[in-house]
Amino acid sequence: MGSLPPATRCTWWKDGTVYQIWPASYKDSNGDGVGDIRGIISTLDYLRDLGIDIVWVSPMYDSPQVDMGYDISDYQNIYSKYGTVADAEVLIKECHDRGMRIIFDLVINHTSDQHAWFKESRSSRDNSKRDWYIWRPAKYDDDGNRKPPNNWRAHFGGSAWEWDEGSQEYFLHLFCPEQPDLNWENPVTRDAIYASAVKFWLDKGIDGFRVDTMNMYSKGISLPDAAIHDPNSEFQFAPELFCNGPRMHEFLRELNHKVLRHYDCMTVGELPHTPDKADVRRYISAKDPMLNMVFQFDIVDLGQGADYKFETIPYPLSTLKATIAHLQTLISGTDAWATAFLENHDQGRSISRFASDTPENRVRSGKLLAMLLATLTGTLYLYQGQEIGMINIPQGWPPHDFEDVEAVNYLKVVRARSNNDPKAVADAIAGICKVGRDNARTPVHWDDSAHGGFTSGEPWMRVHDLYPEINVKQQQTDPKSVLTFWKQMLKMRKEHRDCFVYGEFEMFDPTDEHTITFSKTWEGERVLVCLNFSGETRNVFVPKGWGNEEEWDVLIESRKGSERGILGGWEGRIYRVR
Repeated sequence: MGSLPPATRCTWWKDGTVYQIWPASYKDSNGDGVGDIRGIISTLDYLRDLGIDIVWVSPMYDSPQVDMGYDISDYQNIYSKYGTVADAEVLIKECHDRGMRIIFDLVINHTSDQHAWFKESRSSRDNSKRDWYIWRPAKYDDDGNRKPPNNWRAHFGGSAWEWDEGSQEYFLHLFCPEQPDLNWENPVTRDAIYASAVKFWLDKGIDGFRVDTMNMYSKGISLPDAAIHDPNSEFQFAPELFCNGPRMHEFLRELNHKVLRHYDCMTVGELPHTPDKADVRRYISAKDPMLNMVFQFDIVDLGQGADYKFETIPYPLSTLKATIAHLQTLISGTDAWATAFLENHDQGRSISRFASDTPENRVRSGKLLAMLLATLTGTLYLYQGQEIGMINIPQGWPPHDFEDVEAVNYLKVVRARSNNDPKAVADAIAGICKVGRDNARTPVHWDDSAHGGFTSGEPWMRVHDLYPEINVKQQQTDPKSVLTFWKQMLKMRKEHRDCFVYGEFEMFDPTDEHTITFSKTWEGERVLVCLNFSGETRNVFVPKGWGNEEEWDVLIESRKGSERGILGGWEGRIYRVR
């Protein structure tokens, strides 16, 4: 990376900080209890002042909302509770007027079963859109019982196939039964996707897309049974068969060639189940244009169960360090680009997962993670509420407060498999409260008024109990708040752009289980990031050949006035070493 000329490396989508908005839970402008586009518009000055360059809005398209908007019934319309296409056009303009860019979600592995395309497809086997989706005949066992075409398990549980009584065949759905998978093998389908979902919004002025499930479009033709990973289940999770299929690169090249390359836009793809560095780099090489960058889930997957993510497992800090180093060195010496993130709409809150969310430690932990994230190479992504240190839902929340279809379905599976065993159910709830998607989807806390100022009505989802203590209004005037510190870190990231955004990364002391120490280097500038991921005081690690810590300049520290050479519990310091 250090050898790239400035003209090659400096690009708005590399330099910029992206802020993800989950519209349902962000800001409600009309009191109906659901966030909306006008609510987003009302906070754009706040985002600009925070230091945000690019606003990413999760799906706002028309949808029955079975999976919170990832089941799209009309790509060219807006879900009525969020607003209208005209509102979206105002949002685009207002972002641009403030010098910010805006990107939307692109969900084109599947649609809603209420999309006009699927309604035609399922109407008869002879319909012209029948092969726009993936249909297969039933199998039958020795006793004549009807069975799905293969043993794949859907992401949210149960078979990945749904029987259609009207046309007497099964259709594939890797997610909910209401989310049938599109058939990317059909070139007519692909062209319709490009026109309806991609070009339509780029022509309205958006600046790119976050591409949902970008490596699942190509599944091959044969769709064989998966290996048995869970002998207690009839259906098996099979990412090795539906991710990174034989035509995946071909499809993305075509999308880029036919549409994306004609616009000054950015793309960031969701790339799960792709552990090999070489496989990742193939998707994001500048010399073979497909997408600009991808989200890998190595960090946020830590602690999740191998087969069911809610069956959480402990891991040491050294594993987190090795994972960070793996992702940071992914693009070293290549023409690819990286992302840096700890939260999104599908993950638990980072303070609760990677640090300490106890009352005495959560502010320190929020600042510590800000120092980690804002100094990593790649495009930086923040998720709504992360900048004020929002944390996971309490373990005491009852299951009837869970809204996420993945969590609700998993709890049903556990109850059925365990015969409603109290310990099994309690363990399932604990896992949901730790890594479940509802953690990220509780409404944002804007102030300490009712419902955290999110809505004047009754919120669609329960607001976190701690909104009186964790909210934007309180932190805006608190010089020691997590929000204030994030502003400082984003300002510093811009001031030291070469080193923080583009610099070479090196991890030190990889086996230490209490601290994370790494350097960022760009030409003559060297920075050392020292972070204490424990509740006890630790010594600053001094790398060999780096001289004396007392000679280094302190760029920033999470707690002013700390003793040199020492890090208090959950504290960090960044040095500039001359």
